Parts: sequence; structure tokens; C-alpha cells
Amino acid sequence: MARIFVLVVLWCANAAWANEAQIRKALEPKLGGAKIEGVQAGPMPGLWEVRVRTERGMRVLYTDATGTYVIDGRIIELRTDRDLTEERMRKLNAIKFESLPLDLAVKVQRGNGKRVLAMFSDPYCPACRNFERALAQVDDITIYVFMFPVIRPENADHSRAVWCSSDRAKAWLELAAAPRAKVPEAGASCANPVDKVLDVGHKLGVNSTPTLFFANGERVAGGLGAGDLREMLDRTATARR
Repeated sequence: MARIFVLVVLWCANAAWANEAQIRKALEPKLGGAKIEGVQAGPMPGLWEVRVRTERGMRVLYTDATGTYVIDGRIIELRTDRDLTEERMRKLNAIKFESLPLDLAVKVQRGNGKRVLAMFSDPYCPACRNFERALAQVDDITIYVFMFPVIRPENADHSRAVWCSSDRAKAWLELAAAPRAKVPEAGASCANPVDKVLDVGHKLGVNSTPTLFFANGERVAGGLGAGDLREMLDRTATARR
């Protein structure tokens, strides 16, 4: 009986390996040079997850066991309304929060600051301004703002002027969160990290604003509502990588 069990395990392992090899052979020529980093069983029976490394970070595709069909989309668990693909992407594209160059960020603190968030944000990005309204409803938070002026790069000096201000947090909020943007009076001639931040963001694959990094390194592209933001902050606060 033990021998039969071992043979069954070996057969299953070989079948899984054969599926992965076949999937790689079928898909890789269609990916425009992107590399498949891994293949594993997906969240649904008969579905395989294919992890693909791109210039913009990790991407997830789904396929059948032979690589005949490909699904490029999201899987939602209806019972819980969980976006399983989004959750997977957050983990695959996570970083070590401590690796972020926080000295290049504008620090905004409210309350005791125990909950931590870093974000790449453009003061002229509509989604960023909407997210600032959600942030304003969250207390006991420290926000590290990496000024990432890519929406209206001709106004990058406004972000530089924030850095040159005596109260950077106040200057940022007046520029990025007020009903009408107030450009800092400090000017943009001081030494500032804006160009360095642009380089950091590109290396991290930040391609939309806002992009959020939580304390455990998980990233979210796009803003969140206040309720979802609090839940993420509380969940990730005790799960530092």
C-alpha cells in the first residue's frame, strides 16, 4: 500500500511538471519577450495561474492545463466579494517597506501616527485628489508622500516648491488636497528630491497615481475609500515584512 501511495504521488508530481512545461511552451512565444516566472494551480479547479514578469512588475494570467486558452482578467469570489486576482497581485508585487527611501518623501502625520502608508502621488492627478479626501478621514496615521509629477510634468516645480517650504506637510496638503490648489510661495530653487523620486518610482514599476505601499510592503495601484483604507492599514500594521 505504501508503495502504491508513493507511485501515485510521483505520478501527480510528474503530471504537474508536464502541465507546467506544456504551458510554458505554449505561452512564452506569445508574451512579447516577457518571462514566465512560475506556474501553479489557480484558485479554481482546472485553472492554472501563470506569473509573468514585465517591465511594470508581476502580472497574472490564467490558463487551462495545456495552455490552449488564456484568461487575462480578474477572478472574483462571489460569496465574499473578494477580488482574488487583486489580492494575489498585491502579494506578488510587494516590496520591503524599509527599502523605500523615506528621506525623499514629505512626511504628513496625524494623531499618534502609528499606522503607516507611503504613496506616490501627483498633486494634479484627479484620483490622487479624491484619495486625499479619504486620507483626511483617517487619524493616527503617518503618510510618506513621494511627489511624482507625471500627470502635468510642466508643473513639476510646484512639487519642488513643496520641498523648499518651511512646513512641507502643510504645503503639500494646500497644493494636493485643498479644494483649490495653492502653489507654495517658497519657489523651487532649493535642492530637492523630485527627480530622484521619479527614478525610484520608475524602478519600482509605478505606472499610475496614486500608488500606495502599506507597512507589509503590499502595493495598491489607485486610491481606496476611507473604510477600505482603514481595514488595509489595520491589517498590514502587524504584518511587516
